[in-house]
Parts: sequence; C-alpha cells; structure tokens
Amino acid sequence: MRLALLFIWITMQFFLFAEEQLGGTWQGILTYAGQKIEQSNLLYVQIDGEKGEVDGLMREEKYESDLYALKQTKFTLKDNKVEFKQIVVSKSKKSSSTKWCRLSGELAYDEQSGYLSGQFTSTDCKRVIGTIILYKADFKLEETEEINVSQIWFTPFLRDYKDGLSAPKIRDLERKNFKFEPVYFDYDEAVIRDEYKTFLDRLIKVVRGHSDLRVLVIGHTDADGSDTYNDELSKRRAQAIIDYFISKGIESDRLEFDFKGERNPVGNNNTPEGKQLNRRVDFKFI
Repeated sequence: MRLALLFIWITMQFFLFAEEQLGGTWQGILTYAGQKIEQSNLLYVQIDGEKGEVDGLMREEKYESDLYALKQTKFTLKDNKVEFKQIVVSKSKKSSSTKWCRLSGELAYDEQSGYLSGQFTSTDCKRVIGTIILYKADFKLEETEEINVSQIWFTPFLRDYKDGLSAPKIRDLERKNFKFEPVYFDYDEAVIRDEYKTFLDRLIKVVRGHSDLRVLVIGHTDADGSDTYNDELSKRRAQAIIDYFISKGIESDRLEFDFKGERNPVGNNNTPEGKQLNRRVDFKFI
C-alpha cells in the first residue's frame, strides 16, 4: 500500500513539474502548410499561468519586416500539453497581401529536446494549417506594438534545429552535466575503437550547441617503448580524435591537442590492466 501511494505521489509530482515548465514566455517559428521552414513566421508566446485554463498572448511576425499581429489567446495546460485558441487580434500591422488569421491547436512539450511543438488550424481562414516549434525564452511578452527582441535569432535557430540540437536551456544543462570519459586505445595503436564513437558524438553535440566552447584533447600511452616513441604515439592518438571531430563538422580552431607520452599514468604499468588504462585520450572544455 505504501509503495502504491509513493508511486502515485511521484507521478503527481512529475506532472506538476511538467506543467510548471509550460508557463512563461516561448519563442520560435510558425510554418504554414506549403512553406519551407526558412519561410516561417516568427512566433512569441506568453502563457500567464502554470496549469489549467489561463490567458496569454501570441505575437506573429514576418521575418525581416515590421509586419506583426498580437493576438489575445486562451490556453489550457495539462499533462505536458498546451491547447490554445486565439480570441482576437488586438494589435497588428500588415500589408495589402497579408491576412492575420486566428489560430487554434495543441502543442506538446518534449522534456529531452526542450521544444514545445505541435499543429494548428485556423478558426476564421479556410484551409489554413501548419506547425509550431517553440523554445523557452528569458523575457516577458507585453501587449505593445514593438518588443525589444531582435530577429537575429531566427537563422541560428533554424540551423541548430535542422542539425538536431536541443533547445538552448536543455543544451545548457547538457553542458553543465556532461561527464568526460577516457577513450582507450589498443596496444601501439592510434585507431579509435567503434565502441567510443557514441561518447564522442555526444561530446560533439555539446560542442556544436555552444559557439563559445572549445575542447582540449590530451593523448597518453603506457610505459612500453622509448620516451620519444611514446610522445609521438600519444600525439597520433590525440590527432585521431581531432580528425574525427573535424569530420563531424567541428571547426579546427575550436580544438586543441596536447600529448603526454607515458608521463601521466593513471594505472600500474606493471600489469596489463594498468597499461590499458594508460593507453588513452582525455578531454577538457576550455
């Protein structure tokens, strides 16, 4: 009975936490059916509450223009999902070819990627459908003609989303919580084992998600062989990792390498197990 109650409590906490992530400001793109993603409108969403039925705003903008529509919106938040219905266009600026439709739809929050996304239809324009992709923002959307947010984020967002990167706040957590692992090599070899490529790809994803992040790659060897030979072997091991990173799209100026030969052992060079621990490459963010 106690276990059942504990499970129910944990489940309730999970859903409460999930709903708490939905309130606040979001920004992203609104893509109408038939458009390429590069033709999307910019979208800002303000949800004034954490659960249940709440009010808010949605602001739609045409990229590289001053055309916009600010729409009073009703939201329903439940179980990681947001249902919305735009009630009225309260402020707008449009051209002769622009029509601001009122939209409704449902969005779902993905905890792994950090995106809030889903489909929409129009309540007053025929055959208007499309998709929305949003990520959490750090400002409050106000009911004013202008907002203090440049459209400069649009192109980097499209690039990152196409590359499969998580939303910015999730990328920050991925960087903060990332755990380095040594990459081990076979005796007298500088070839990356396939078993380590999953880890290297995770590291690459973190680096690609932060334009200010650089990586130091440090090669090591066991004590077999001369100092000169081991220095060269540890250099080749570090270079193999660098080459792998570059092949995956990481710019060379974001990578540095060092090589220590046999000088920094972490294992006993008198045992096979210890030697294997020393035949490695280590990593640091710089």
